[in-house]
Amino acid sequence: MNTSVYIAKRYLFSRKKMHAINIISGISMLGVFVGAAALFIILSVFNGFEKVILSLYSNFTPELKIEPKEGKTFDPNTAYFKALHKDPRVFSYTEVLQEKALIRYGNSKVIGTVMGVSDEFLRSKQLDSTIQDGAFMLHTGNTDFAVLGASVQANLGINIKDPLAALQIYSPRRTATESSNPLNEFVVRSIYPSGVFAVQQDFDDIIVTPISFMRDLLGQPVEVSSININFKNGTDIKSVEAEVSDKLGPKYEVKNRIMQNAVLYKTLNYERWSIYMILTFVVVIAIFNIIGSLTMLVIDKQKDIAILTGLGAGKRMIQGIFFFEGMMISMIGCVAGLIAGSIFCLLQEHFKLVKMGSSMTVMDAYPVDIKFFDYIIVLLTVTIIAVIASGISARLSVKRLDEIKQDL
Repeated sequence: MNTSVYIAKRYLFSRKKMHAINIISGISMLGVFVGAAALFIILSVFNGFEKVILSLYSNFTPELKIEPKEGKTFDPNTAYFKALHKDPRVFSYTEVLQEKALIRYGNSKVIGTVMGVSDEFLRSKQLDSTIQDGAFMLHTGNTDFAVLGASVQANLGINIKDPLAALQIYSPRRTATESSNPLNEFVVRSIYPSGVFAVQQDFDDIIVTPISFMRDLLGQPVEVSSININFKNGTDIKSVEAEVSDKLGPKYEVKNRIMQNAVLYKTLNYERWSIYMILTFVVVIAIFNIIGSLTMLVIDKQKDIAILTGLGAGKRMIQGIFFFEGMMISMIGCVAGLIAGSIFCLLQEHFKLVKMGSSMTVMDAYPVDIKFFDYIIVLLTVTIIAVIASGISARLSVKRLDEIKQDL
């Protein structure tokens, strides 16, 4: 074992003449412990929020979305699209035709997005988890139904249990001509709601209908706005994305979930790293307390250091003793904090110890998701700060030693 490490370990666990040294060292270790645990827990909580939010978004944001680069619609009846639909890796292939429209219920009106989808949209097993009232149903026999976003339902005051609660949806007529009656310039279709869903504000102003309803409303029998594709478990999405993009060429844009929700991903990352920086400052303050404790340790151990110097120990060895002393204090606190943080996260995941203080349809307790990368982040953060603080302490200890020698 390295001599500096051996002596540093003896100093760390031995009693000091000045009890203040033990107290300051303990406070430094406790500060690192709390900082590391808090840092790990917060990162895990943000992982949990990200996982929950993105799982909700995944109901309406497919793994790949194909859109035209120019114009609003395109013809999906090409040889490649038909082959892609039959690809064994594909779990669901949804044709989507959507447009802004005026939605009317009684005397209330609202502008919203009406999204017509093909039947494979209903293959998502998580759609029912978004339902607040009713059911996610688009067909019953030959009757079409609409599923309303929570914002639409609230703005129009719709009671979906009312058998007469039919919606009128107005869309500009493509072949409109001048008429004395403005209503002749619009196509109007009625549809009954079957349920109300809530995901997030970006989606809650949407009405989901069968694509046949939208084709009739828009007078668009063939073309679609986009094709939404989800794949079976184990599929390499990145390679499929590159493959599809290469085959389709420059006329189409292939978007993965990050591209579809760019603002959401940026917001989650900004929040995570902002909290990370704040907690890192807490760790910095805790670790830099080591400088004070090691400076006092130099005074306490000056006789020992004088003996070591007399035996031939150089400045590098003396610096090493106090450097490794500081590193041990920091790393013991860090490892203990990571263990405590992991235990807390596991308990939170299984027993929901900390509630969010409000009843939510999606979650009532803070979600957590432990990732191995977070261990590396916390260890790396504490190690870098500890190296800087311990290096400063080691240099100051040698300067203090020189001052003691001069006094003697």
